Amino acid sequence: MFKMMMCKEATRLMSKRLDAPLSFQEKLSLKLHLAMCDACTECNKQFALLHEVGPRFEMLVSEIPDEGGSSRQE
Repeated sequence: MFKMMMCKEATRLMSKRLDAPLSFQEKLSLKLHLAMCDACTECNKQFALLHEVGPRFEMLVSEIPDEGGSSRQE
């Protein structure tokens, strides 16, 4: 029997898939949930945006000189 996924589980899967592949069942459940939940669809877009811009932001921050005048690259 199919059980509707709750938003908390959907956001957990959205985060998980940024780091590792989801199982077929997880992908299907998430896709169905996103088809019915506008809030999670918006959250999914925000996760994707953060995942895309995060590395660029880290690179920019690492180039900012610290108070001693050197950059933060290690």
